[in-house]
Amino acid sequence: MAAIDRRKLLSRRRILLAALSVVMATGCGVTMADEDARTANLPDAPTPKPQQSSAQQQNPGQQQSDLKTAIAILGRRSTFFPELAHDKGPLDSLQKLELAVDETIAPSRFLASMFTAGISQARNSLPGYGQEWGGYGKRYGSSVGSTASSNMFGTFLLPSMLHEDPRYFVKAFGSPRSRILYALERVVVTRTDDGRSTFNWSGLMGGLMAESLATSYLPDEERTAAKTFTRFGARIGFSALDNVVKEYWPTIFKSLGITKLVPSQHSDPGTVTPQVGPPAPTPPQQPQH
Repeated sequence: MAAIDRRKLLSRRRILLAALSVVMATGCGVTMADEDARTANLPDAPTPKPQQSSAQQQNPGQQQSDLKTAIAILGRRSTFFPELAHDKGPLDSLQKLELAVDETIAPSRFLASMFTAGISQARNSLPGYGQEWGGYGKRYGSSVGSTASSNMFGTFLLPSMLHEDPRYFVKAFGSPRSRILYALERVVVTRTDDGRSTFNWSGLMGGLMAESLATSYLPDEERTAAKTFTRFGARIGFSALDNVVKEYWPTIFKSLGITKLVPSQHSDPGTVTPQVGPPAPTPPQQPQH
């Protein structure tokens, strides 16, 4: 009986191996046939293009042209940074209100609130909100709320009363040091509606008024003058960082390759179209005879 069982087992193994061989052969045949069909439909191998030299790849004129294209695309209203100026004309009160609303719902503001809420969570700032996702949600909500009130005060109400322009005008050229210093300077310096430079009362007082209003919904231990001014100081620091990002936004926008995807007549980010590079020398006047 044992010998019969062994023979049956060997017979089953041979049948199984034979079946596997048939399946593998069939699969290989189908794969080879499909491969032959795809190969038959392929075009001839493309002729390799001559490689450009490093001088051609890094042509300064081409890079400047790309930057001009980027700024041309940016010369329209921005969705990510609505406060980037896209024309030099003054804004009326209704336009300042629209700008305040656009700033409040801009993607950059929600990302900034996510970032600041994460820092606050890691440092356990606003400890009354607790930790975990519930605490993070409360910190995020308070950040969004204070940003909205800051925009209403600093972009609409105060600029309308003081005739200040709440937009950011990108310098767009110059050394990195000069551009960063310019961005930091715009925290305390802004433009009037008629284009003159003035102290940025709207931006600074709008932030202070927003932090004062925040004492109505923050935890009880945060409702002191010292805590209010501490939050106000942190807001100024983030505003300076935000200005540096906005100053380099045209360059960032170009480096992301969006200029290749967005036609020049339709754009998302915007800024006033500045002159790229230093002013060209004035040609000498011809003497009149």
